[in-house]
Amino acid sequence: MATPYVTDESGKYIAATQRPDGTWRKPRRVKDGYVPQEEVPVYENKYVKFFKSKPDLPPGLNPSEGAPPKQQQQQQKIPGADGEAAGLSKSAKRNMKRKEKRKQQQHQGQDGDLDVESVSDAVENVSISEITAETAAAAAEMAKKIKNLKKKLRQIEDLQQKMDSGEIKQPSKDQLEKLGRAKALQDELQQLEHSS
Repeated sequence: MATPYVTDESGKYIAATQRPDGTWRKPRRVKDGYVPQEEVPVYENKYVKFFKSKPDLPPGLNPSEGAPPKQQQQQQKIPGADGEAAGLSKSAKRNMKRKEKRKQQQHQGQDGDLDVESVSDAVENVSISEITAETAAAAAEMAKKIKNLKKKLRQIEDLQQKMDSGEIKQPSKDQLEKLGRAKALQDELQQLEHSS
């Protein structure tokens, strides 16, 4: 929105304007050549101006030919190529290779060219580290459950001792429920310890 200027015999000034709440701003006198803040152009140094004036096309290329179509550009970018993978970590590169292998295997499966040898090759390519990572995660989960069950059983034993000593004369409903679950928790703990 342009600033509404008014000029009379006393000089140039910005006319009174109404605020959103309904009140009015006073008219403000300005000197000749005044440019309001919102109309001041943003400063650009010489490098920014140079790159804005520089054409997007390489020198010597006819603008009518333009850039190659997007499909060709996507085909030129090969996933996992050195240009794209240069900034990635080792694990990211490894994951990218795995994804490519999976895509290739899916394409082979869709084409009907999947044979026993390719299946055995795929099975051999399964990383041992993936298998050990899965088993380690399962073992950690099991250990966590066992630790949690032992903690609950300890709390139940403490509660039973307090009741036996007379510290707790009238146990609450929750405390009674906790005592009732003791046998089920012990059975579950034994099953987990035998399976591990």
